[in-house]
Amino acid sequence: MVSTAANVIPPVVSTSTGLTGKSSVGQNTGRESALSNWVGPYVTDMLGKGQALSELPYESYTGPLTAGASAPQTQAFQGVANLTVPTAQMGAFTPQEFTSAEAASRINPFVQNALNPQIADIRRQAEISRIENAGRLGQAGAYGGGRQAVMEGELSRGLLDRIARTRGEAQLQAYNDARQQFNTDQDRERDAQGITNTFGLAALQQQAALGEQQRAIEAQGIAADKAQFEEERYNPYKMVQYQQSLLDGLPLATQNYTYAQPSALSNILQGTAGTSNFLSALTGTTGGGIMDLVGKIFGGSDTTGTS
Repeated sequence: MVSTAANVIPPVVSTSTGLTGKSSVGQNTGRESALSNWVGPYVTDMLGKGQALSELPYESYTGPLTAGASAPQTQAFQGVANLTVPTAQMGAFTPQEFTSAEAASRINPFVQNALNPQIADIRRQAEISRIENAGRLGQAGAYGGGRQAVMEGELSRGLLDRIARTRGEAQLQAYNDARQQFNTDQDRERDAQGITNTFGLAALQQQAALGEQQRAIEAQGIAADKAQFEEERYNPYKMVQYQQSLLDGLPLATQNYTYAQPSALSNILQGTAGTSNFLSALTGTTGGGIMDLVGKIFGGSDTTGTS
């Protein structure tokens, strides 16, 4: 039986009333409502089924809540984790100075070997010139004289000058080659340093990007687990709301009313008031009570009484 405050017209109750039309049954002190007979079994069965459903244990989903990382992503994560980043070698490039010691260390050690044949050829050419000069001096009868000494002195000086010039040119070429090689090595070291820095920064950025992807995958799994936990935790409260919703809009028609019986004094007072009103209606007068009515009956129209 369900108590409700549905607005239903109460049934007509046959009661005895006085001449004033007021009921002598008493005051309505309570009301109780129940389901109609035609809908009662259906509603009772529905509520029973709803209660049984709401008391079933929570059936949780046991499968995966998120997709997780794919195989290529896992391999990428492992590869980046095992990647050696040259952070110790990263930094700014400082160019070096080309010193004499640096030049000596870079001059081709085979320069002298290349010079020896050239110097030997110069000496051979000088010796040929000396012999030719001696032959001409002998034919002229001036061999062994001062002229020969001057010619051989000039020949020796020219020989030394050619040897010195040849050796100097070779050493200058070797120095220039060493300096060029030094500059080339400096450029390579600078490029290598730049490549190392670029690779290191790219590797760090890639590690950060893949780490962010891995973190997002982990966060997705945590969020799914948390949502599943909250769903299980709030399920009993949802079942209570579900049970409450089963009672919404149920049809109510049968009404039981409870009344308090009036006392004897109340009935007498209601009867006296009804008699007075009846007599007033017969005589066409109002007020004065019973004494006035008696005076009027017996001819005492000026008699005024009090009740």
